[in-house]
Amino acid sequence: MSSPTHQDEETPLLRRDNAPRKPTPLPKAQIFLLLLLRLAEPITSNSISPYISELVSDLSIAGGDKRKIGYYTGMIVSLHYAAEAVTVLQWSRLSDHIGRKPVLLLGLLGTVVSTILFGLSRSLWALVLSRCLNGMLNGNLGVIKSMIAELTDESNVARGFSLMPMARALGYVIGPFIGGVLSRPQDRWPDRFSHPFWAEYPYFLPCLAAATYALLSLILSALYLKETLDCTPRSDVTHQGSRDTPKEDTAVCESNNAAAHGKPVPLPELLTKPVLISISNYAMLALLDMSAMALVPLVWATPIELGGLNLSPASIGLWLSGYGCLNAVLQFVLFPRVVGRLGPGRVVLTSIAAYVIIYTMFPFENLAARYAAAAHGGGTTVWLLVVLQLASICITDMGFNSVFMFLAAAAPNKRSLGATNGLAQTVVAIQRTVGPAAAASLFAYSLANDVLGLGGNFAYVVLLGVVCVGLGVAAQLPRYTWKKHGDCK
Repeated sequence: MSSPTHQDEETPLLRRDNAPRKPTPLPKAQIFLLLLLRLAEPITSNSISPYISELVSDLSIAGGDKRKIGYYTGMIVSLHYAAEAVTVLQWSRLSDHIGRKPVLLLGLLGTVVSTILFGLSRSLWALVLSRCLNGMLNGNLGVIKSMIAELTDESNVARGFSLMPMARALGYVIGPFIGGVLSRPQDRWPDRFSHPFWAEYPYFLPCLAAATYALLSLILSALYLKETLDCTPRSDVTHQGSRDTPKEDTAVCESNNAAAHGKPVPLPELLTKPVLISISNYAMLALLDMSAMALVPLVWATPIELGGLNLSPASIGLWLSGYGCLNAVLQFVLFPRVVGRLGPGRVVLTSIAAYVIIYTMFPFENLAARYAAAAHGGGTTVWLLVVLQLASICITDMGFNSVFMFLAAAAPNKRSLGATNGLAQTVVAIQRTVGPAAAASLFAYSLANDVLGLGGNFAYVVLLGVVCVGLGVAAQLPRYTWKKHGDCK
């Protein structure tokens, strides 16, 4: 007869009994500091979104052919994540040994330096190198997720992780606003920015603003952030084994005892079924998300006759900021309730399905814009479709919250959280390398060769196929999170 406390992969992380445990209060000050750190990456990354296409055009990187801009913008974004993929696992594993805080501070310093260099770049390779430097020196996301997992328990983990995408969403408010409003300051405020420097480096001001935020976050973290990693080994667990124990069982016991003692487990032993399935879903969400977020500013900036909306950098920045505001509210207010009712597995499945709406909106937005242009007005339909598209992106962000919960539950112990999240971030960085470049290149190829009609229709069809694959991967998740690893018996 099984024990009443028996757990399997369907055992929920959130309690489902009739007398739910009262949530443990979150350590608000430390969580707040982590959210400030989490903001630094989306602010610096998204601040370039409103003007990246215009920057590539201004530097004559595309040779004056607007149809090729997508190739180069995709390259700049993707190579950043390629560089991150090379180093993020090492940063996360380092945090398992020396602590989370030192790694975070180094990452913030790298963000400050690389962002300043991006604003001073005047060639394709200078842009690429500065973004690669940002990716190589910044492994903070996995470390921050590890710290939140260490600061929460099963009663408040959903609330803790719901704040992560809220911070990301605020990054989509602040970052695009900075990039859209502060780019080309000499054109906007000629009296205050009359120095020739601003004509030579018209996009330095938004980079300076984003880097300043990262620097302030670094200073606050150095002063007030507390270390969450407990490096004290447990002394109440002894190794199990005897001369009669088979070598295979002894190896398993030694691995489990290493986890029980609070030691980081070797990397190959992280590759369990729960970890692999969780990472696979994280990777699919990241691929679809980065593809969508690469296409949004690219398609919106493309002329209407070529399949876009012909929006200015300022308009793109304001729309993306509006999305960020909506997303921040929805994640904080709705996510804990939604995940409690549906379970994180169903939330991931729903989030991936929402990309069907996101990708199909692009051609319909262009059709509505063409009709509005021909009718000399009546663009309300265009903006309603844009709102529907951005609202669908808000739904997809709930999937990231849920995957973070799966990853935290899959880790063997807290001393291996960094390696688990670092492994996930490595795979996701590879997907994010592929996503923007592939999506932008497919869009540019579709324009250049008129595949499946005007605009980027070929790109949208391919990405809808990827959504179908993602739904199959999400179906492998249980409704609730994985069980915690048990002791060796």
